[in-house]
Amino acid sequence: MTTLQTIFFLFFIVPLVKLVPPIQQESLNLYEYDTDIFEELFKQDYEDKSQDGKDGMIVSPDSNIQLELQRDESVPKVRPTKDTNLPTCLLCVCLSGSVYCEEIDIIAIPPLPKETAYLYARFNKIKRVAVSDFADIPTLRRIDLTGNMIDEIEDGAFSKLLLLEELSLAENKLIKLPVLPPKLITFNANYNRIKSRGIRANAFKRQTNLSFLYLAHNTLESVPLNLPESLRVLHLQFNNITSITDDTFCKSNNTRYIRSRMDEIRMEGNPIILAKHPNAFSCLKTLPVGAYY
Repeated sequence: MTTLQTIFFLFFIVPLVKLVPPIQQESLNLYEYDTDIFEELFKQDYEDKSQDGKDGMIVSPDSNIQLELQRDESVPKVRPTKDTNLPTCLLCVCLSGSVYCEEIDIIAIPPLPKETAYLYARFNKIKRVAVSDFADIPTLRRIDLTGNMIDEIEDGAFSKLLLLEELSLAENKLIKLPVLPPKLITFNANYNRIKSRGIRANAFKRQTNLSFLYLAHNTLESVPLNLPESLRVLHLQFNNITSITDDTFCKSNNTRYIRSRMDEIRMEGNPIILAKHPNAFSCLKTLPVGAYY
């Protein structure tokens, strides 16, 4: 290098180098340093997961291959089962006087807590109702056994439940009605196999509180006798009723008699022409639903 070139380098090139902002060089170094940290942290985190993840699946950062880790063989495999021998409030749900035993495949009514007021045991496989099922539960106000396989009810199973107001035996296999408790307000026996001979002549005579009676989709040949004055809704549709008399709903010896509380009678789906029995409805506020021609 000549003397002139040396002077030019010292006075022009060196000052330009010093003018370069130091922040750019520091940024470059910081970027390179952080990349090393990230790589080291990711590697360490992967190794930690490889040590601790003994019950799951991890994905290698270098490939898409899933590696299934060996499960702890010391834990026995237990298959879920439905144990119907469990205490009632473990098998069912007990809440503030209500017991919910719905869709759990029980074949009998389980022992109930003594304070039970409402029992819901719908859609199970119960076949029989015994006197002992409710003998010690006088607090019951509602029993719903809809959708079971009940074909037998012992005499007296419900008759001593003096507080019972609602009873549903719908969608079962009954061929006759049980003796009903005295303060019943709603009784539902839709979708059974009940025939007229399966209903006692005085089955409803003393039911002074009965307001809603549902006997649709059975095999009744006639309207039940001695329907109480308290009755408001009567469903008899889709049976095999072929005849009615002037005393079925009214009183033939009292032309001034009015059944004032009756709001609805359904008789459609029966092989009876209602227009042939005009005097049978003279005491009603509204005509029954059904075929008139």
